[in-house]
Amino acid sequence: MSDHIGGMGAIVTPDGVAFRVWAPHATTVTVKGDFNEWDDEATPLASELNGFWYGFVAGAAAGDEYKFHLTNGDDAFDRIDPYARQVTSSVGNGVVYDHSVYDWHDDDFTCPPHNELVIYETHVGSFSEGDSVGTFHDLAANLDHLHELGINAVQLMPVAEFAGDVSWGYNPAHIFAVESAYGGPDALKDLVKQCHRRGIAVIMDVVYNHLGPSDLDLWEFDGWSQDGFGGIYFYNDDRAHTPWGSTRPNYGTGEVRQFLYDNALSWLRDFHLDGLRYDMIPYVRSVAGTGFDLPEGWSMMRWINLAIREQFPGAITIAEDMHGHHSVTSTADDGAAFHAQWDALFVHPVRQQLETPDDAQRSVHEIRDAIGSGYGETYARVIYTESHDEVANGRARVPHEIEPENATGWPAQKRSTLGAGITLTSPGIPMLFQGQEFLEGGWFRDDVPLDWDKAESFRGIARLYRDLIRLRRNWYDTTKGLSGHGLNIFHCHQDTLMIAWQRWAEHGPGDDVVMVANLSHEARTGYRVGFPAHGLWKLRFSSDAAIYSSIFGDHESFDADATGAGQDGLDHSAEISIGPYSLLIFSQDE
Repeated sequence: MSDHIGGMGAIVTPDGVAFRVWAPHATTVTVKGDFNEWDDEATPLASELNGFWYGFVAGAAAGDEYKFHLTNGDDAFDRIDPYARQVTSSVGNGVVYDHSVYDWHDDDFTCPPHNELVIYETHVGSFSEGDSVGTFHDLAANLDHLHELGINAVQLMPVAEFAGDVSWGYNPAHIFAVESAYGGPDALKDLVKQCHRRGIAVIMDVVYNHLGPSDLDLWEFDGWSQDGFGGIYFYNDDRAHTPWGSTRPNYGTGEVRQFLYDNALSWLRDFHLDGLRYDMIPYVRSVAGTGFDLPEGWSMMRWINLAIREQFPGAITIAEDMHGHHSVTSTADDGAAFHAQWDALFVHPVRQQLETPDDAQRSVHEIRDAIGSGYGETYARVIYTESHDEVANGRARVPHEIEPENATGWPAQKRSTLGAGITLTSPGIPMLFQGQEFLEGGWFRDDVPLDWDKAESFRGIARLYRDLIRLRRNWYDTTKGLSGHGLNIFHCHQDTLMIAWQRWAEHGPGDDVVMVANLSHEARTGYRVGFPAHGLWKLRFSSDAAIYSSIFGDHESFDADATGAGQDGLDHSAEISIGPYSLLIFSQDE
Protein backbone atom coordinates (compact mmCIF):
# COMPACT_ATOMS: atom_id res chain seq x y z
CA MET A 1 0.00 0.00 0.00
CA SER A 2 2.91 2.35 0.64
CA ASP A 3 3.56 2.72 -3.08
CA HIS A 4 -0.02 3.72 -3.77
CA ILE A 5 -0.40 7.13 -5.37
CA GLY A 6 -2.26 9.71 -3.29
CA GLY A 7 -5.35 11.54 -4.39
CA MET A 8 -8.93 10.84 -5.37
CA GLY A 9 -10.60 10.02 -8.67
CA ALA A 10 -8.40 9.59 -11.74
CA ILE A 11 -4.78 10.54 -10.95
CA VAL A 12 -2.66 10.88 -14.09
CA THR A 13 0.99 9.75 -14.08
CA PRO A 14 3.53 9.33 -16.94
CA ASP A 15 2.93 5.57 -16.93
CA GLY A 16 -0.83 5.41 -16.60
CA VAL A 17 -3.70 6.43 -14.37
CA ALA A 18 -4.36 5.57 -10.75
CA PHE A 19 -7.98 5.40 -9.61
CA ARG A 20 -9.36 5.79 -6.11
CA VAL A 21 -12.97 5.92 -5.01
CA TRP A 22 -14.82 5.88 -1.69
CA ALA A 23 -17.46 3.14 -1.60
CA PRO A 24 -17.55 1.60 1.89
CA HIS A 25 -20.59 -0.61 1.27
CA ALA A 26 -19.49 -2.00 -2.11
CA THR A 27 -18.72 -5.70 -2.40
CA THR A 28 -16.45 -5.17 -5.43
CA VAL A 29 -15.34 -2.15 -7.48
CA THR A 30 -13.82 -2.13 -10.96
CA VAL A 31 -12.97 0.65 -13.38
CA LYS A 32 -13.87 0.38 -17.03
CA GLY A 33 -13.30 2.66 -19.96
CA ASP A 34 -11.60 3.25 -23.27
CA PHE A 35 -8.45 1.61 -21.87
CA ASN A 36 -10.05 -1.84 -21.36
CA GLU A 37 -12.86 -1.91 -23.93
CA TRP A 38 -15.38 -1.10 -21.20
CA ASP A 39 -15.06 -4.52 -19.63
CA ASP A 40 -16.91 -4.71 -16.29
CA GLU A 41 -14.42 -7.21 -14.83
CA ALA A 42 -11.07 -6.51 -16.51
CA THR A 43 -9.69 -3.98 -14.02
CA PRO A 44 -10.63 -4.66 -10.39
CA LEU A 45 -9.76 -2.17 -7.68
CA ALA A 46 -8.40 -3.40 -4.37
CA SER A 47 -9.98 -2.50 -1.06
CA GLU A 48 -7.74 -0.31 1.09
CA LEU A 49 -9.68 -1.60 4.10
CA ASN A 50 -10.96 1.86 5.02
CA GLY A 51 -13.87 2.24 2.63
CA PHE A 52 -11.64 3.28 -0.26
CA TRP A 53 -10.79 1.26 -3.37
CA TYR A 54 -7.63 1.70 -5.44
CA GLY A 55 -6.06 0.46 -8.65
CA PHE A 56 -3.55 1.47 -11.32
CA VAL A 57 -4.13 1.14 -15.06
CA ALA A 58 -0.91 1.15 -17.05
CA GLY A 59 -1.35 2.82 -20.42
CA ALA A 60 -4.51 4.73 -19.50
CA ALA A 61 -4.18 8.43 -20.27
CA ALA A 62 -5.83 11.82 -20.18
CA GLY A 63 -8.79 11.91 -22.53
CA ASP A 64 -9.90 8.35 -21.81
CA GLU A 65 -13.54 8.03 -20.83
CA TYR A 66 -14.31 5.85 -17.82
CA LYS A 67 -16.78 4.80 -15.13
CA PHE A 68 -16.69 2.79 -11.94
CA HIS A 69 -18.57 -0.51 -11.88
CA LEU A 70 -19.73 -1.48 -8.40
CA THR A 71 -21.51 -4.41 -6.86
CA ASN A 72 -23.37 -4.55 -3.59
CA GLY A 73 -24.42 -8.13 -2.97
CA ASP A 74 -26.44 -9.17 -5.99
CA ASP A 75 -26.84 -5.61 -7.30
CA ALA A 76 -24.47 -4.19 -9.91
CA PHE A 77 -24.36 -0.64 -11.28
CA ASP A 78 -22.14 1.93 -12.99
CA ARG A 79 -21.26 5.29 -11.44
CA ILE A 80 -19.49 8.40 -12.69
CA ASP A 81 -16.48 9.21 -10.52
CA PRO A 82 -17.48 11.72 -7.81
CA TYR A 83 -14.11 13.42 -8.36
CA ALA A 84 -14.37 13.39 -12.18
CA ARG A 85 -12.61 16.54 -13.44
CA GLN A 86 -14.44 16.31 -16.74
CA VAL A 87 -17.58 14.53 -17.97
CA THR A 88 -19.11 14.05 -21.38
CA SER A 89 -22.43 15.17 -19.91
CA SER A 90 -24.25 14.98 -16.61
CA VAL A 91 -25.47 11.48 -17.53
CA GLY A 92 -22.48 10.45 -19.64
CA ASN A 93 -19.00 9.25 -18.72
CA GLY A 94 -16.14 10.60 -16.70
CA VAL A 95 -13.11 11.77 -18.68
CA VAL A 96 -9.57 11.40 -17.36
CA TYR A 97 -8.28 14.98 -17.11
CA ASP A 98 -4.80 16.25 -16.24
CA HIS A 99 -4.76 19.75 -14.76
CA SER A 100 -0.97 19.93 -14.95
CA VAL A 101 -0.71 20.08 -18.75
CA TYR A 102 -2.63 23.34 -19.24
CA ASP A 103 -0.37 26.23 -20.28
CA TRP A 104 -1.14 29.21 -18.05
CA HIS A 105 1.55 31.34 -19.73
CA ASP A 106 3.02 32.49 -16.42
CA ASP A 107 -0.34 33.70 -15.14
CA ASP A 108 0.49 35.19 -11.75
CA PHE A 109 -2.51 37.48 -11.30
CA THR A 110 -3.43 38.61 -7.82
CA CYS A 111 -6.97 39.54 -6.85
CA PRO A 112 -7.32 43.30 -6.24
CA PRO A 113 -7.63 44.34 -2.59
CA HIS A 114 -11.16 43.79 -1.37
CA ASN A 115 -11.72 47.52 -0.81
CA GLU A 116 -11.02 48.13 -4.52
CA LEU A 117 -13.24 45.42 -5.97
CA VAL A 118 -16.20 46.14 -8.24
CA ILE A 119 -17.95 42.84 -8.97
CA TYR A 120 -20.04 41.94 -12.03
CA GLU A 121 -22.26 38.92 -11.44
CA THR A 122 -22.91 37.00 -14.62
CA HIS A 123 -24.45 33.84 -16.05
CA VAL A 124 -22.34 32.20 -18.75
CA GLY A 125 -25.34 30.82 -20.62
CA SER A 126 -26.71 34.37 -21.12
CA PHE A 127 -23.84 35.23 -23.47
CA SER A 128 -25.43 33.40 -26.37
CA GLU A 129 -26.29 34.16 -29.94
CA GLY A 130 -29.46 32.80 -31.48
CA ASP A 131 -30.72 29.57 -29.98
CA SER A 132 -27.37 28.31 -28.75
CA VAL A 133 -26.24 28.21 -25.13
CA GLY A 134 -23.66 30.82 -24.20
CA THR A 135 -20.15 29.51 -23.61
CA PHE A 136 -16.99 30.62 -21.83
CA HIS A 137 -15.70 31.69 -25.26
CA ASP A 138 -18.78 33.88 -25.79
CA LEU A 139 -18.31 35.51 -22.40
CA ALA A 140 -14.62 36.08 -23.13
CA ALA A 141 -15.60 37.91 -26.32
CA ASN A 142 -17.34 40.55 -24.17
CA LEU A 143 -14.52 41.11 -21.67
CA ASP A 144 -13.42 44.32 -23.37
CA HIS A 145 -16.85 45.76 -22.55
CA LEU A 146 -16.39 44.87 -18.89
CA HIS A 147 -12.83 46.19 -18.87
CA GLU A 148 -13.94 49.49 -20.37
CA LEU A 149 -16.74 49.66 -17.80
CA GLY A 150 -14.10 49.41 -15.07
CA ILE A 151 -15.12 46.02 -13.70
CA ASN A 152 -12.24 44.26 -11.94
CA ALA A 153 -14.01 41.09 -10.80
CA VAL A 154 -16.56 38.82 -12.45
CA GLN A 155 -18.62 36.46 -10.32
CA LEU A 156 -19.77 33.48 -12.34
CA MET A 157 -23.02 31.80 -11.43
CA PRO A 158 -22.27 28.09 -10.88
CA VAL A 159 -20.51 26.27 -13.72
CA ALA A 160 -20.12 22.81 -12.16
CA GLU A 161 -21.74 20.22 -14.43
CA PHE A 162 -25.52 20.38 -14.08
CA ALA A 163 -28.46 18.49 -15.53
CA GLY A 164 -29.15 19.47 -19.14
CA ASP A 165 -27.57 22.38 -20.99
CA VAL A 166 -29.71 25.29 -19.72
CA SER A 167 -29.74 26.18 -16.03
CA TRP A 168 -28.97 28.84 -13.47
CA GLY A 169 -26.36 26.34 -12.25
CA TYR A 170 -27.70 25.77 -8.76
CA ASN A 171 -28.39 22.09 -9.45
CA PRO A 172 -24.84 20.64 -9.51
CA ALA A 173 -24.62 17.02 -10.59
CA HIS A 174 -20.80 16.73 -10.66
CA ILE A 175 -19.08 19.39 -8.60
CA PHE A 176 -15.51 18.78 -9.82
CA ALA A 177 -16.44 18.83 -13.53
CA VAL A 178 -16.97 22.03 -15.53
CA GLU A 179 -20.25 22.30 -17.43
CA SER A 180 -19.68 20.61 -20.79
CA ALA A 181 -22.19 22.82 -22.62
CA TYR A 182 -20.15 25.87 -21.60
CA GLY A 183 -16.95 24.38 -23.01
CA GLY A 184 -15.50 22.27 -20.20
CA PRO A 185 -12.39 22.78 -18.05
CA ASP A 186 -9.93 24.10 -20.64
CA ALA A 187 -12.42 26.70 -21.84
CA LEU A 188 -12.95 27.91 -18.27
CA LYS A 189 -9.18 28.22 -17.84
CA ASP A 190 -8.99 30.16 -21.10
CA LEU A 191 -11.63 32.55 -19.76
CA VAL A 192 -9.78 33.00 -16.46
CA LYS A 193 -6.56 33.70 -18.31
CA GLN A 194 -8.27 36.28 -20.54
CA CYS A 195 -9.83 37.94 -17.49
CA HIS A 196 -6.51 38.12 -15.70
CA ARG A 197 -4.85 39.72 -18.70
CA ARG A 198 -7.39 42.53 -18.38
CA GLY A 199 -6.95 42.91 -14.63
CA ILE A 200 -10.23 41.14 -13.88
CA ALA A 201 -10.49 38.64 -11.03
CA VAL A 202 -12.79 35.62 -11.33
CA ILE A 203 -15.00 34.52 -8.43
CA MET A 204 -16.93 31.25 -8.64
CA ASP A 205 -20.35 30.51 -7.18
CA VAL A 206 -20.35 27.12 -5.42
CA VAL A 207 -23.31 25.15 -4.08
CA TYR A 208 -22.75 23.10 -0.94
CA ASN A 209 -26.20 23.37 0.66
CA HIS A 210 -27.57 20.60 -1.58
CA LEU A 211 -26.49 18.57 -4.59
CA GLY A 212 -28.48 17.82 -7.74
CA PRO A 213 -31.20 16.80 -7.17
CA SER A 214 -31.30 15.26 -10.68
CA ASP A 215 -28.63 13.41 -12.70
CA LEU A 216 -26.97 12.62 -9.38
CA ASP A 217 -24.76 9.53 -9.47
CA LEU A 218 -23.85 10.25 -5.84
CA TRP A 219 -27.35 9.09 -4.86
CA GLU A 220 -27.02 5.62 -3.27
CA PHE A 221 -23.51 5.66 -4.73
CA ASP A 222 -22.35 2.30 -3.40
CA GLY A 223 -25.80 0.73 -3.18
CA TRP A 224 -26.44 1.58 0.46
CA SER A 225 -29.13 3.94 1.74
CA GLN A 226 -31.38 4.25 4.75
CA ASP A 227 -35.08 5.08 5.04
CA GLY A 228 -35.31 6.06 1.38
CA PHE A 229 -32.58 8.71 1.56
CA GLY A 230 -29.43 9.09 -0.50
CA GLY A 231 -26.72 6.97 1.08
CA ILE A 232 -23.12 7.72 1.98
CA TYR A 233 -22.85 11.30 0.65
CA PHE A 234 -26.07 12.55 2.28
CA TYR A 235 -27.90 12.75 5.56
CA ASN A 236 -30.20 9.76 5.82
CA ASP A 237 -32.82 11.35 8.04
CA ASP A 238 -34.84 14.57 8.15
CA ARG A 239 -31.63 16.60 7.98
CA ALA A 240 -31.49 15.69 4.28
CA HIS A 241 -34.44 17.95 3.42
CA THR A 242 -33.79 21.29 1.71
CA PRO A 243 -36.02 23.53 -0.45
CA TRP A 244 -34.28 22.02 -3.50
CA GLY A 245 -34.60 18.33 -2.64
CA SER A 246 -33.55 15.87 0.06
CA THR A 247 -29.93 15.96 -1.04
CA ARG A 248 -28.08 17.88 1.68
CA PRO A 249 -24.51 16.52 2.00
CA ASN A 250 -23.69 14.91 5.35
CA TYR A 251 -21.32 17.50 6.82
CA GLY A 252 -20.68 15.21 9.77
CA THR A 253 -19.01 12.49 7.68
CA GLY A 254 -15.26 12.99 7.28
CA GLU A 255 -15.12 11.75 3.70
CA VAL A 256 -17.96 14.08 2.65
CA ARG A 257 -16.34 17.03 4.40
CA GLN A 258 -13.10 16.22 2.59
CA PHE A 259 -14.97 15.95 -0.72
CA LEU A 260 -16.35 19.49 -0.36
CA TYR A 261 -13.05 20.84 1.01
CA ASP A 262 -11.15 19.36 -1.93
CA ASN A 263 -13.65 20.86 -4.33
CA ALA A 264 -13.39 24.37 -2.91
CA LEU A 265 -9.61 24.41 -3.01
CA SER A 266 -9.51 22.82 -6.46
CA TRP A 267 -11.27 25.82 -7.99
CA LEU A 268 -8.61 28.14 -6.60
CA ARG A 269 -5.61 25.91 -7.21
CA ASP A 270 -6.41 24.22 -10.53
CA PHE A 271 -8.40 26.98 -12.23
CA HIS A 272 -6.52 30.00 -10.81
CA LEU A 273 -9.79 31.42 -9.54
CA ASP A 274 -9.63 34.39 -7.20
CA GLY A 275 -12.49 33.63 -4.86
CA LEU A 276 -15.61 31.66 -4.07
CA ARG A 277 -19.17 32.74 -3.34
CA TYR A 278 -21.10 30.14 -1.32
CA ASP A 279 -24.76 29.79 -2.23
CA MET A 280 -27.38 30.14 0.54
CA ILE A 281 -25.34 29.06 3.57
CA PRO A 282 -28.29 29.17 6.02
CA TYR A 283 -29.01 25.67 4.69
CA VAL A 284 -25.45 24.60 5.49
CA ARG A 285 -25.60 25.89 9.07
CA SER A 286 -29.17 24.79 9.75
CA VAL A 287 -31.83 22.35 8.62
CA ALA A 288 -34.60 24.87 8.01
CA GLY A 289 -32.38 27.80 7.05
CA THR A 290 -33.07 29.77 10.23
CA GLY A 291 -30.80 28.61 13.04
CA PHE A 292 -27.47 26.96 13.78
CA ASP A 293 -28.57 23.37 14.34
CA LEU A 294 -26.01 21.91 11.93
CA PRO A 295 -22.79 22.83 13.74
CA GLU A 296 -20.90 20.38 11.56
CA GLY A 297 -21.88 22.46 8.50
CA TRP A 298 -20.70 25.64 10.17
CA SER A 299 -17.39 24.06 11.22
CA MET A 300 -16.86 22.70 7.71
CA MET A 301 -17.23 26.17 6.18
CA ARG A 302 -14.83 27.58 8.77
CA TRP A 303 -12.33 24.79 8.00
CA ILE A 304 -12.47 25.51 4.27
CA ASN A 305 -12.32 29.28 4.67
CA LEU A 306 -9.36 29.22 7.05
CA ALA A 307 -7.53 26.94 4.63
CA ILE A 308 -8.22 29.40 1.81
CA ARG A 309 -6.98 32.30 3.93
CA GLU A 310 -3.76 30.39 4.58
CA GLN A 311 -3.14 28.82 1.17
CA PHE A 312 -4.59 31.53 -1.08
CA PRO A 313 -4.18 34.74 0.95
CA GLY A 314 -5.20 36.98 -1.95
CA ALA A 315 -8.50 35.20 -2.57
CA ILE A 316 -11.93 36.26 -1.32
CA THR A 317 -14.72 34.14 0.13
CA ILE A 318 -18.26 35.52 0.04
CA ALA A 319 -21.32 34.09 1.76
CA GLU A 320 -24.94 34.38 0.80
CA ASP A 321 -26.49 34.29 4.26
CA MET A 322 -28.88 37.28 4.17
CA HIS A 323 -29.55 37.23 7.94
CA GLY A 324 -27.00 39.81 9.07
CA HIS A 325 -25.02 37.55 11.41
CA HIS A 326 -21.65 39.12 12.18
CA SER A 327 -20.27 35.66 12.94
CA VAL A 328 -20.39 34.81 9.22
CA THR A 329 -17.40 37.06 8.58
CA SER A 330 -15.70 36.63 11.94
CA THR A 331 -12.43 34.73 12.34
CA ALA A 332 -13.04 34.29 16.07
CA ASP A 333 -13.51 30.76 17.35
CA ASP A 334 -17.25 30.89 16.69
CA GLY A 335 -16.96 32.54 13.26
CA ALA A 336 -17.24 31.02 9.78
CA ALA A 337 -14.28 33.13 8.54
CA PHE A 338 -15.79 34.43 5.31
CA HIS A 339 -14.31 37.67 4.04
CA ALA A 340 -17.69 39.18 3.12
CA GLN A 341 -21.39 38.42 2.81
CA TRP A 342 -24.24 39.66 0.66
CA ASP A 343 -26.00 42.41 2.57
CA ALA A 344 -29.77 42.07 2.87
CA LEU A 345 -29.75 45.20 5.04
CA PHE A 346 -28.67 47.18 1.97
CA VAL A 347 -30.42 45.70 -1.05
CA HIS A 348 -33.92 45.30 0.35
CA PRO A 349 -34.45 48.80 1.80
CA VAL A 350 -32.65 50.53 -1.08
CA ARG A 351 -34.73 48.72 -3.67
CA GLN A 352 -37.92 49.46 -1.75
CA GLN A 353 -37.16 53.18 -1.64
CA LEU A 354 -36.21 53.28 -5.33
CA GLU A 355 -39.32 51.39 -6.39
CA THR A 356 -41.78 53.37 -4.24
CA PRO A 357 -43.72 55.54 -6.73
CA ASP A 358 -44.85 58.24 -4.29
CA ASP A 359 -42.26 60.60 -2.81
CA ALA A 360 -44.47 61.01 0.25
CA GLN A 361 -43.94 57.33 1.03
CA ARG A 362 -40.16 57.37 0.44
CA SER A 363 -37.94 57.18 3.52
CA VAL A 364 -34.57 58.87 3.45
CA HIS A 365 -33.85 57.30 6.83
CA GLU A 366 -34.07 53.83 5.29
CA ILE A 367 -31.42 54.89 2.78
CA ARG A 368 -29.29 56.29 5.61
CA ASP A 369 -29.48 53.03 7.53
CA ALA A 370 -28.65 50.99 4.41
CA ILE A 371 -25.58 53.09 3.64
CA GLY A 372 -24.40 52.65 7.19
CA SER A 373 -25.25 48.99 7.73
CA GLY A 374 -22.34 46.59 8.07
CA TYR A 375 -20.75 43.62 9.75
CA GLY A 376 -17.80 45.14 11.57
CA GLU A 377 -15.24 45.42 8.80
CA THR A 378 -16.14 48.02 6.18
CA TYR A 379 -15.64 45.59 3.31
CA ALA A 380 -17.24 42.57 4.98
CA ARG A 381 -20.41 43.15 2.97
CA VAL A 382 -21.30 43.01 -0.73
CA ILE A 383 -23.87 45.65 -1.69
CA TYR A 384 -26.06 45.80 -4.77
CA THR A 385 -29.50 46.61 -6.11
CA GLU A 386 -29.59 43.75 -8.62
CA SER A 387 -28.47 40.11 -8.35
CA HIS A 388 -29.73 36.90 -9.90
CA ASP A 389 -32.04 36.44 -6.89
CA GLU A 390 -33.33 40.01 -6.87
CA VAL A 391 -34.27 40.05 -10.57
CA ALA A 392 -36.09 36.70 -10.73
CA ASN A 393 -38.29 34.50 -8.53
CA GLY A 394 -41.21 36.92 -8.84
CA ARG A 395 -39.13 40.09 -9.01
CA ALA A 396 -37.71 41.99 -11.95
CA ARG A 397 -34.97 44.44 -12.78
CA VAL A 398 -35.08 47.71 -10.86
CA PRO A 399 -36.20 49.83 -13.87
CA HIS A 400 -39.02 47.35 -14.53
CA GLU A 401 -40.12 47.40 -10.89
CA ILE A 402 -40.11 51.20 -10.91
CA GLU A 403 -42.30 51.47 -13.99
CA PRO A 404 -43.36 48.09 -15.47
CA GLU A 405 -45.08 49.67 -18.47
CA ASN A 406 -42.10 51.86 -19.38
CA ALA A 407 -38.89 50.43 -17.95
CA THR A 408 -36.75 52.81 -19.99
CA GLY A 409 -38.71 55.96 -19.15
CA TRP A 410 -37.62 58.89 -17.03
CA PRO A 411 -38.56 57.57 -13.55
CA ALA A 412 -36.98 54.18 -14.28
CA GLN A 413 -33.76 55.65 -15.63
CA LYS A 414 -33.45 58.28 -12.93
CA ARG A 415 -34.15 56.17 -9.86
CA SER A 416 -32.29 53.06 -11.03
CA THR A 417 -29.14 55.08 -11.72
CA LEU A 418 -29.55 56.88 -8.40
CA GLY A 419 -29.50 53.44 -6.81
CA ALA A 420 -26.33 52.59 -8.71
CA GLY A 421 -24.74 55.80 -7.46
CA ILE A 422 -25.63 55.02 -3.85
CA THR A 423 -24.25 51.49 -4.25
CA LEU A 424 -20.96 52.58 -5.78
CA THR A 425 -20.31 55.26 -3.18
CA SER A 426 -21.32 53.42 -0.01
CA PRO A 427 -18.99 51.39 2.23
CA GLY A 428 -18.75 47.78 1.12
CA ILE A 429 -17.91 45.83 -2.03
CA PRO A 430 -20.25 47.00 -4.82
CA MET A 431 -21.74 44.48 -7.26
CA LEU A 432 -23.69 44.82 -10.50
CA PHE A 433 -25.74 42.16 -12.24
CA GLN A 434 -25.15 41.54 -15.94
CA GLY A 435 -26.79 44.09 -18.21
CA GLN A 436 -27.65 46.43 -15.36
CA GLU A 437 -25.33 48.99 -16.93
CA PHE A 438 -27.48 49.19 -20.09
CA LEU A 439 -30.95 48.96 -18.54
CA GLU A 440 -31.53 45.29 -19.27
CA GLY A 441 -35.22 44.85 -18.67
CA GLY A 442 -37.74 42.30 -17.44
CA TRP A 443 -36.43 39.55 -15.19
CA PHE A 444 -33.58 37.08 -15.39
CA ARG A 445 -34.22 33.83 -17.27
CA ASP A 446 -31.53 31.30 -18.08
CA ASP A 447 -32.83 30.75 -21.61
CA VAL A 448 -33.00 34.40 -22.64
CA PRO A 449 -29.71 35.95 -23.79
CA LEU A 450 -28.54 39.41 -22.85
CA ASP A 451 -29.83 42.07 -25.24
CA TRP A 452 -26.58 43.63 -26.41
CA ASP A 453 -28.49 46.05 -28.66
CA LYS A 454 -29.34 47.88 -25.44
CA ALA A 455 -25.62 48.43 -24.81
CA GLU A 456 -25.68 50.68 -27.87
CA SER A 457 -29.14 52.17 -27.35
CA PHE A 458 -28.30 53.10 -23.76
CA ARG A 459 -24.58 53.71 -24.10
CA GLY A 460 -25.03 56.90 -22.09
CA ILE A 461 -26.31 54.90 -19.11
CA ALA A 462 -23.33 52.56 -19.52
CA ARG A 463 -21.11 55.65 -19.47
CA LEU A 464 -22.78 56.75 -16.22
CA TYR A 465 -21.88 53.39 -14.67
CA ARG A 466 -18.36 53.66 -16.09
CA ASP A 467 -17.86 57.12 -14.63
CA LEU A 468 -19.15 56.00 -11.23
CA ILE A 469 -16.88 52.94 -11.24
CA ARG A 470 -13.86 55.04 -12.16
CA LEU A 471 -14.53 57.37 -9.25
CA ARG A 472 -15.13 54.37 -6.97
CA ARG A 473 -11.72 52.98 -7.99
CA ASN A 474 -9.99 56.39 -7.64
CA TRP A 475 -9.16 56.39 -11.35
CA TYR A 476 -8.14 60.07 -11.31
CA ASP A 477 -6.48 60.19 -7.86
CA THR A 478 -9.20 62.52 -6.61
CA THR A 479 -11.57 60.14 -4.78
CA LYS A 480 -9.42 57.85 -2.65
CA GLY A 481 -11.97 57.98 0.15
CA LEU A 482 -14.45 55.86 -1.82
CA SER A 483 -12.21 52.86 -1.13
CA GLY A 484 -11.48 53.94 2.43
CA HIS A 485 -13.02 52.96 5.74
CA GLY A 486 -14.43 56.29 6.86
CA LEU A 487 -18.12 57.15 6.75
CA ASN A 488 -20.09 60.09 8.11
CA ILE A 489 -23.74 60.44 7.11
CA PHE A 490 -24.05 64.04 8.18
CA HIS A 491 -27.22 65.29 6.48
CA CYS A 492 -30.52 63.37 6.42
CA HIS A 493 -33.75 65.36 6.00
CA GLN A 494 -37.03 63.57 5.47
CA ASP A 495 -38.93 66.75 4.59
CA THR A 496 -36.67 67.49 1.61
CA LEU A 497 -35.68 63.85 0.90
CA MET A 498 -32.06 64.95 0.87
CA ILE A 499 -29.12 62.96 2.23
CA ALA A 500 -25.38 63.64 2.23
CA TRP A 501 -22.46 61.54 3.37
CA GLN A 502 -18.70 61.70 3.54
CA ARG A 503 -16.20 58.93 2.78
CA TRP A 504 -12.48 58.98 3.50
CA ALA A 505 -9.35 56.87 3.85
CA GLU A 506 -6.95 59.25 5.61
CA HIS A 507 -8.66 62.63 5.07
CA GLY A 508 -7.48 65.56 3.04
CA PRO A 509 -7.62 66.76 -0.59
CA GLY A 510 -7.95 63.94 -3.10
CA ASP A 511 -9.16 61.70 -0.28
CA ASP A 512 -12.28 63.11 1.37
CA VAL A 513 -15.34 62.64 -0.86
CA VAL A 514 -18.81 64.12 -0.30
CA MET A 515 -21.96 62.67 -1.85
CA VAL A 516 -25.28 64.52 -1.97
CA ALA A 517 -28.40 62.62 -3.07
CA ASN A 518 -31.86 63.91 -3.85
CA LEU A 519 -34.58 61.26 -3.47
CA SER A 520 -37.30 63.65 -4.62
CA HIS A 521 -38.79 64.37 -8.05
CA GLU A 522 -38.16 68.07 -7.37
CA ALA A 523 -34.83 69.75 -8.05
CA ARG A 524 -33.12 71.63 -5.20
CA THR A 525 -31.42 74.97 -5.88
CA GLY A 526 -29.48 76.97 -3.31
CA TYR A 527 -29.60 74.05 -0.91
CA ARG A 528 -27.02 74.27 1.86
CA VAL A 529 -25.16 71.27 3.25
CA GLY A 530 -22.09 70.89 5.38
CA PHE A 531 -18.59 70.17 4.06
CA PRO A 532 -15.68 68.74 6.02
CA ALA A 533 -13.05 71.23 4.81
CA HIS A 534 -12.80 74.85 3.69
CA GLY A 535 -12.41 75.82 0.06
CA LEU A 536 -13.43 74.69 -3.39
CA TRP A 537 -15.00 71.26 -3.78
CA LYS A 538 -14.95 70.14 -7.40
CA LEU A 539 -18.06 68.49 -8.81
CA ARG A 540 -16.80 65.14 -10.09
CA PHE A 541 -20.14 63.63 -11.08
CA SER A 542 -23.78 64.55 -11.60
CA SER A 543 -26.14 61.72 -12.47
CA ASP A 544 -28.56 64.18 -14.11
CA ALA A 545 -26.09 65.13 -16.85
CA ALA A 546 -27.49 64.99 -20.38
CA ILE A 547 -24.44 63.04 -21.58
CA TYR A 548 -25.94 60.05 -19.82
CA SER A 549 -29.44 60.23 -21.27
CA SER A 550 -31.29 62.50 -23.64
CA ILE A 551 -34.27 62.54 -21.27
CA PHE A 552 -32.28 63.72 -18.24
CA GLY A 553 -32.76 67.32 -17.18
CA ASP A 554 -29.09 68.32 -17.22
CA HIS A 555 -29.74 70.35 -14.09
CA GLU A 556 -27.09 73.02 -13.57
CA SER A 557 -24.94 71.70 -10.75
CA PHE A 558 -21.67 73.39 -9.94
CA ASP A 559 -18.53 73.16 -7.85
CA ALA A 560 -19.21 73.96 -4.21
CA ASP A 561 -17.49 76.83 -2.41
CA ALA A 562 -17.32 75.68 1.22
CA THR A 563 -16.76 79.09 2.81
CA GLY A 564 -20.03 79.22 4.71
CA ALA A 565 -20.52 78.74 8.42
CA GLY A 566 -20.51 75.30 9.94
CA GLN A 567 -23.53 73.06 9.39
CA ASP A 568 -24.56 69.43 9.88
CA GLY A 569 -21.87 68.99 12.51
CA LEU A 570 -19.14 70.00 10.04
CA ASP A 571 -17.00 73.12 10.21
CA HIS A 572 -17.98 74.50 6.81
CA SER A 573 -20.91 74.57 4.39
CA ALA A 574 -21.82 75.45 0.83
CA GLU A 575 -24.86 75.86 -1.36
CA ILE A 576 -25.41 73.14 -3.93
CA SER A 577 -27.85 72.72 -6.79
CA ILE A 578 -29.10 69.23 -7.63
CA GLY A 579 -31.56 67.73 -10.08
CA PRO A 580 -34.41 65.38 -9.20
CA TYR A 581 -33.57 61.78 -8.24
CA SER A 582 -29.90 62.64 -8.62
CA LEU A 583 -26.50 62.10 -7.04
CA LEU A 584 -23.62 64.57 -6.89
CA ILE A 585 -20.04 63.65 -5.97
CA PHE A 586 -17.56 66.27 -4.75
CA SER A 587 -13.89 66.17 -3.80
CA GLN A 588 -10.98 68.59 -3.52
CA ASP A 589 -7.87 68.73 -5.69
CA GLU A 590 -4.51 67.97 -4.14
